[in-house]
Amino acid sequence: MELQQLRYFVTVAELGNFTRAAEKCYVSQPSLSQQIIKLEKEIGHPLIERLGRRLRLTSAGEIFYERASNILRAVEETQHLVNASYTLENKKIRLGAIPTIAPFLIPPLLKKLFQAHPDAEITFKEMTTDQTMQDCKAGDLDLAFLSLPLQEELLDVEPLFSEELFLAVSPRHKLLKKKRVTSKDLQDESFILLSEAHCLGQQIVSFCQHHHYSPRVNCESAQLATVQELVGLGMGISLVPEMAKNNDKSKRIKYLSLSGVKPTRTIVLVTHPQRYQSNLVKEFIANIKEWCPLDDSI
Repeated sequence: MELQQLRYFVTVAELGNFTRAAEKCYVSQPSLSQQIIKLEKEIGHPLIERLGRRLRLTSAGEIFYERASNILRAVEETQHLVNASYTLENKKIRLGAIPTIAPFLIPPLLKKLFQAHPDAEITFKEMTTDQTMQDCKAGDLDLAFLSLPLQEELLDVEPLFSEELFLAVSPRHKLLKKKRVTSKDLQDESFILLSEAHCLGQQIVSFCQHHHYSPRVNCESAQLATVQELVGLGMGISLVPEMAKNNDKSKRIKYLSLSGVKPTRTIVLVTHPQRYQSNLVKEFIANIKEWCPLDDSI
């Protein structure tokens, strides 16, 4: 039994005429009659009495008409609900980002998104790398912004851009007197780093270890803004992403580009390959790849 057969039968029953029913259903009368006969055979009872040019429903036909009408009405209502849900879902984007990216990258991206789609509904989570990865794997996020390295085979990871990590020192720091500052000049300094839960702190430690020393950590913080404030107070030095440097208008910190091999990090876009992507999400992802790297306003 097919929905199209139900539609044919209900139309015939309501119009009382095979010819007009065939015209309304945009099908030839022989085809419509054939489908009604096929339906009656499947039901096992005649549904329509054909009395010359007149027709009327049998007792079985009256019962079947009521049920078929309800079924078609339910199908139509379900289709409306699905369409409404799709329209609503196509306005939503669920974003995630780590704290060393979120304040600098997310606002300009969303500004551009809202310019094109003022009615977009954004859900945003700022979390550590591990938490963000878990939400991506669980399908709770459409996309996320993280920093390499990442060890995850279940997710799609696409590099967007790389940025330099700048040496951050107080305006009175002795390193400002040097013409060139290299990584070796940092080995006796006190560092202010993000806690181990944040990948930026791990990246700085790895950079130092690559140059054969471990940083002497004087302070640990959960926020990059706190790290910058403590550097400005002269409590130590740190390495700060370019986007954070460009966003710092306080003039309480001096930023230096290290000579030689420079520390960098790579920002990546993370998605789940099996998660459904609405048209809005697909468009946003495509635009992100065009917008990144952004200008000095990030």
